[in-house]
Amino acid sequence: MSEITRERMYDVLKCVEADMSAMRCDLSDMKFGSGALRGTTMAIQQDIRSIYGILRDHGTAPERIERRLDLREMAEAGARFDHHS
Repeated sequence: MSEITRERMYDVLKCVEADMSAMRCDLSDMKFGSGALRGTTMAIQQDIRSIYGILRDHGTAPERIERRLDLREMAEAGARFDHHS
């Protein structure tokens, strides 16, 4: 078994410090990536909400168009009726 010396302890501590520094950098990169992923996810959620809103509006559009056509037909029929009187 080798003897524990101050020099050996110092070398070990330098290695630990270097490893900790590398881990700090990796953690920083992971935080950055996580933030970017969070932003992308929020943008996708917003897009999905917009799509649902558009689909909801399109679901009521045929009813509005039919109502307008009925009103127009009634107005045209009324104009023809008034014209012949």
